Amino acid sequence: MHLSLVSRFRFLHTIGWALLLSCLIVGVAATLARATINLKAALTDKPDIAVYLLLPEEEIGKTTLLRESEDERDYLAETKDGNKLIKLKKGEKEWFVTLVESLHE
Repeated sequence: MHLSLVSRFRFLHTIGWALLLSCLIVGVAATLARATINLKAALTDKPDIAVYLLLPEEEIGKTTLLRESEDERDYLAETKDGNKLIKLKKGEKEWFVTLVESLHE
């Protein structure tokens, strides 16, 4: 019976690829986790960004903050259909849209 041993080069080559792929997997997982945390923070802590995330179908170009209170914000937004008034209200944990109204020029 003939036993073939793995050469040192072949062994180190395999281990090298295993380490590289492991680092790549950990890096991708960490990046996705950080992106998820940033997205959650945008909806809970940063209402200016929440306007864009909550209304992607409006294709908002530019926003101007008109009025701000502790739990409510009003924005003038330039959208694909013209200027709109957007009102955000802070819920228990995150911001949500309460009004989207088209404005006449």
